[in-house]
Amino acid sequence: MKRILPVLTLLLPFSVFAQNKLQVVKANAGQAKIYEEPHAISRWHINPKVKLDVYTMGKFTKSKRIKFKTDVDSIVFNISPGQKKEFIVLLNGKDSCLTQITAPVLKNFSKVSPEIHDAVPFFVNKYNTNFLPIIFNGTDSLIMNFDSGANDIDLTNAALATKVKSKPKLYHTDYDIKIGNHTYKSKIYDIELAGNETDGLLGWDIFDGMIVALDYDQNKMMVHSTMPKEILQDKQYTRFKITYIKNKPFIESEISQDGTKNKSLFFFDLGYQRTVMLDRDLLREMKFPAEKMEVIKKVMMRGVNGNEVPVTTVKLQSLKIGNFELKNVPAQVMEQNKPMPGTNVHYLGNDILKRFNTVFDFQNNVIYLKPNHLYDVAYADQKS
Repeated sequence: MKRILPVLTLLLPFSVFAQNKLQVVKANAGQAKIYEEPHAISRWHINPKVKLDVYTMGKFTKSKRIKFKTDVDSIVFNISPGQKKEFIVLLNGKDSCLTQITAPVLKNFSKVSPEIHDAVPFFVNKYNTNFLPIIFNGTDSLIMNFDSGANDIDLTNAALATKVKSKPKLYHTDYDIKIGNHTYKSKIYDIELAGNETDGLLGWDIFDGMIVALDYDQNKMMVHSTMPKEILQDKQYTRFKITYIKNKPFIESEISQDGTKNKSLFFFDLGYQRTVMLDRDLLREMKFPAEKMEVIKKVMMRGVNGNEVPVTTVKLQSLKIGNFELKNVPAQVMEQNKPMPGTNVHYLGNDILKRFNTVFDFQNNVIYLKPNHLYDVAYADQKS
């Protein structure tokens, strides 16, 4: 989840805001919503005690439309990477709240010298959890789940209590994260659960502006500051455009059942251990015949915070990712406790994604996929 942190500044009188001709948005309630193209909705708490309240957007690649909506008013504007937009929220006609929407600058490390070309041991276990070794803060050897649905570094409470000797200060301090021969910086957050047999989650954005190749055939993660020619020249790779929603990568895929086909953006989630998670609301919206899918089982899953999530597993006749078609996929259908509240999206999980050697080009914002030796293995939930 993207972290949104308030920034404190000196108190400025409302007259100063007026002189700067900032637009005023009225509100009678302390809650608002922020709508981002495409499909993302975030809840926002209007807090008069914070002198400059900053909403930091996730990564996106070109100008997008933002709507900030209160219970009685709204403001709409376009914003581009690297820009900031400020306006006043006037709460109950008396409390003025200086609010800022900040768009992150696009990163690209293709010009760094010397170039970075690094290789790290990388595996997937029987639970469909990716994992690799890191050195935290120069002292602690940890096993991390590389999760394209996570940001920064999340360490489990168990690891913080028993394995992390350096006792980090959470949330606000950058620490050294050594991956292979290169050292990165990241803040540290605590979570209840990560992937099985791991100490935490390694978010994709630690590599933003780089190239990350996952080779399940050779059990290697390779990190590059420039794209290797052999990847671009490999005709077995298929290229997919990345769309970022709430700082998470999505690619287009298609599901079909009894002659009905639906194409939409799917969250590319290496941290999700099953095949596909289908959003019931999106299935209804797209008039997909979910009722015709055979029910395999019903279970109670747990999220990273330990919360219970009821999930039904069904047989999906076809999943197409580009020209790759997977048939009779045991897919999960979720109605409650969605991992991305306010956003109706489907998920591609690691029981699907491990079947492809994967290249994340976080410079040009594309993903390359090539089938590997796991392409035809049985699914974890496959009905016997």
